[in-house]
Amino acid sequence: VAPTKSRTLLFGASSKPIHMSALEEQQGTDVELMPGTADVPWKELGFEFRPTKSHLKMTFKDGKWGPMELSEDPYLKVHVGATALHYGQSAFEGLKAFTHEDNKVYLFRPDENAKRMKMSADRIMMAPVPEEMFVEACKTVVRDNIAYVPPYGSGGALYLRPLLFGSGSRIGLQPADEYTFIILVIPVGDYYKGGLSKTVHSVIVEGYDRAAKYGVGAVKVAGNYAADMLPNYLNKEAGYPISLYLDSETRSTIEEFSTSNFIGVNRSEKTYVTPKSTSVLPSITNKSLMQLASDAGYDVQQRDIPLDELDNFDEVIACGTAVIVTSVGKITHLGNDKTYTYSEEVPEVTKMLYEKVKSIQFGESPDEHGWNVPV
Repeated sequence: VAPTKSRTLLFGASSKPIHMSALEEQQGTDVELMPGTADVPWKELGFEFRPTKSHLKMTFKDGKWGPMELSEDPYLKVHVGATALHYGQSAFEGLKAFTHEDNKVYLFRPDENAKRMKMSADRIMMAPVPEEMFVEACKTVVRDNIAYVPPYGSGGALYLRPLLFGSGSRIGLQPADEYTFIILVIPVGDYYKGGLSKTVHSVIVEGYDRAAKYGVGAVKVAGNYAADMLPNYLNKEAGYPISLYLDSETRSTIEEFSTSNFIGVNRSEKTYVTPKSTSVLPSITNKSLMQLASDAGYDVQQRDIPLDELDNFDEVIACGTAVIVTSVGKITHLGNDKTYTYSEEVPEVTKMLYEKVKSIQFGESPDEHGWNVPV
C-alpha cells in the first residue's frame, strides 16, 4: 500500500494556488488545475460523501495553534480519552465554494462561519480558531482540491465541513488541553435536480425537544443533531420529510426545523418573519435571505412566532446551507389534529429568494453586500 502524503504549511504562507495533484506529481508535470477537472460524474452529484484529494488539519497545543497540514489520509488518529468522544466537545460548520463563469472560485460568506464557530467554541470551552486563520484555512483546502469544485453551469458546489473537537484526553469533566481543527471538502450537486419545483409536508414534533431555552441550541455543536436523529427518523418513516420543533418550555411558539431555520411570509402584508430564540441556531443562509427580503421591500421581523400564527402565512420556508430553501406546502400538528396548508407549487417569494441567492453565489448577479470571497 502506498504511503499517504501529508504537507505542512505555515499560516499565511499559502497565498499561491497549489497546482500539483498526486497524479501530476507522479507524471512530473506542472499544469495548473482548473475547477471541474477531477474524474467525477458531475451530473450525478447529490449531497453525500465523496473522496477528494485532501483535507486540512490543525492542532491547538501548549496554548497555540500549529501549522496547517494538508493530508490525503481520510482517517484521523484520536486519543481514547479525547473529550469529543466522552463529553461531546465538538462543533462544526458548513459552507460552499462556487465556480463563476470566468472559472474563478469564490467562498460564500466564510467570515460568518468563522464567527459562528467561535461562538460554538466559546460556549463549550474549546480553543477558538481565529477568524482570519479560519478563512485562510478554507481557501487553502479549496485550492488543494480545486479540481473537485464543480464546473460553472453544473449547479454544483464544493461543500466545506469545518470541524473543531477536543482531542486531548480528560476523564474528569473538564475542557481538553488539545484541540483539532479539520476541514473536509465534498463536491455536491444542486440539491433540487432540475430546480426548485416541489413543496414538502412537515409535521410538528411531539414528545421530543431539539434544544432547551438555556442550552446549546443557538450554537452548532454536534450533540444538537444527535438529539434530532430519532424523531427525525420516526417522522420520515411516517411520511413527513421535515420536522418542526416548538419551544421546549411552553410548546406554544415556533422554533426551527430539524436542520433548518423557519421563515414565514405574508405576501399582502409584505412581512418576512423568523423566530428569535436562545435555542435557535442563527443561520447564515437565513441572514442572507433576510437581507435580500429587506432589499425587496419586505418588513423583516425576528420575534416569537405563536403556533396559531401559522394560519397567517402564505408561504413557509425551511432554509439552510445544503438546500438554500425548502418550500413547505403543509404543516401537520397531530396534537391538535390540524393541518396548515400553503401551496402545492413553490410560491413566488420563496422562488424569488432562492433564485437571488443562487445567482449571487454563482456570480450571475451583482454581489452588492460583498458576500463572495475569492479563493
